[in-house]
Amino acid sequence: MPSNIVLVTGVAGELGGKLLARLGNNSDFERVIGVDTVPPDKTVLQRMGHAEFVRADIRNPLIAKVISTAKVDTVVHASCTAHPAGPGRRTAIKEVNVIGTMRLLAACQRSPLVRKLVVKSTAAVYGAGARSQAVFTEDSELIPTSTSGYAKDAVEMEGYVRGLVRRRPDITTTLFRFANIIGPETDTVLARYFALPVVPTVFGYDARIQLLHSTDALSVLERATLTDKPGVFNVGAEGVLTLSQAIRRAGRVELPMPRSVVPSVGKVLRGARVVDFSADQVRLLNFGRVVDIAKLKQEFGYTPRWTTREAFDDYIVGRGLRPVLDGGKLAGLAGKVLVAAATGQSR
Repeated sequence: MPSNIVLVTGVAGELGGKLLARLGNNSDFERVIGVDTVPPDKTVLQRMGHAEFVRADIRNPLIAKVISTAKVDTVVHASCTAHPAGPGRRTAIKEVNVIGTMRLLAACQRSPLVRKLVVKSTAAVYGAGARSQAVFTEDSELIPTSTSGYAKDAVEMEGYVRGLVRRRPDITTTLFRFANIIGPETDTVLARYFALPVVPTVFGYDARIQLLHSTDALSVLERATLTDKPGVFNVGAEGVLTLSQAIRRAGRVELPMPRSVVPSVGKVLRGARVVDFSADQVRLLNFGRVVDIAKLKQEFGYTPRWTTREAFDDYIVGRGLRPVLDGGKLAGLAGKVLVAAATGQSR
């Protein structure tokens, strides 16, 4: 049976905002509240039905007052940032991911009315490396690729969720580990990366990339809010693309370069405010990451509608990407510029 009063965090983001609009147009809910430090997009505000927006910071202990005063019984935590698309304030994002989650879950624990928690996490918690599993299951060890990145935040956040489950076993808790989300309107690291006219890659590597269409990500969050499906679930599309296949499909020009240069090139792209090319992302593009979704299909009861290939093609069409002309000349020029800039930074 659907809950009556739902609170959704992170509604200024695409996924949280669209979920707020969907739930706000569902008459089964008595009240739907979206919280964030800034309002959702105008299109969300225009389409969110009877849902309401409350300006609130989950890092502030006052979030507990919002939950108790509104008599919230279901919390959907959609504000965790796995990989910001563009350069952002690392400290502020980490605070929302870690401190914000801690405050939010403490408020859930104290409220006797809260009976359901849905959490958006990321498959990045599994890491990516030469010794990684070919396919990760929900029981795989969590090994983020760095000790200070956004994936490490997600591991800490999941630890808080497990703590809440132990202390409040009466709360139905569903946690999703999303593969890299992509879609026509989704602004992510990979969306920006594959839109570059010349795409830097590493000599000798051609990683397997698994994606997730944004509409499938939205659908599983909505279903978990509407039904009781406790557990931890990997969420990714069927099938994979190799990095080189994806670059060709997008009509981009691949620019292989020595592995030692790539981190410095990442700094150049980040400094130019093009894309936040973090160490986690570099390792993903070297080694890839694929998750098993058997549990999602069998226990949660959801099969993604879009395959990885279909999701990527929809992104290409939606973004209006056109094949790059004079790719050879462009690659040569871009290679010289990027390597020169990277070499200059590394001195």
